[in-house]
Amino acid sequence: MNRKTTGDCCRFRSHPWHGIGIGDRAPEVVMTFVEMVPTDTVKYEMDKVSGYLRLDRPQRYSNVVPALYGFIPRTLTGNSVAERCMERTGLDGIRGDGDAMDICILTEKDITHGDILVQARPIGGFRMIDGNEADDKIIAVLYNDAVYGGYGDIADCPAIAIERLKHYFLTYKDLPGEKRKVTISEIYGREESLEVIKRSMDDYRESFPEM
Repeated sequence: MNRKTTGDCCRFRSHPWHGIGIGDRAPEVVMTFVEMVPTDTVKYEMDKVSGYLRLDRPQRYSNVVPALYGFIPRTLTGNSVAERCMERTGLDGIRGDGDAMDICILTEKDITHGDILVQARPIGGFRMIDGNEADDKIIAVLYNDAVYGGYGDIADCPAIAIERLKHYFLTYKDLPGEKRKVTISEIYGREESLEVIKRSMDDYRESFPEM
């Protein structure tokens, strides 16, 4: 008996980092996996082994991510991204953080939960350094968004939107009585964000050639 039903075909979930394509138009338009939305009061993060979201830590302070936040599948913040960071900052001894490339997506839509896929168009980014690790944050707009979809570069964004994102990333890892050494050395535009994503794609292919 043929048991190849719809349920049989779809019962295994693709790993959001390794099993989902970045898209044919990358890096100009990229598929992204959203982990968190602005209504989340705890930090969720993808478990690298299972691909499911896990609770990373409760937010100790009253700051929430001011945009959709997640990562770009089939990318890695590795040696090439770290080299770019050192080229642009003049610092030495920087290494990649070993995670997928982080991305924030601006949209006028009220999206109430993460664990979803959306298409995004990068317009800039933050060159963030956590200790001695490159931890870039790509800034993007939801593809064809009614309000933000026309923005071509981070310079088109309202200054308050960028300030809110910057404040979040400089403080979200703080713990009571302890401050992480996190800096944003550069806010860059669209062309540099595309270069960073290209490098993260190269880093991924080098680290996961079998994928």
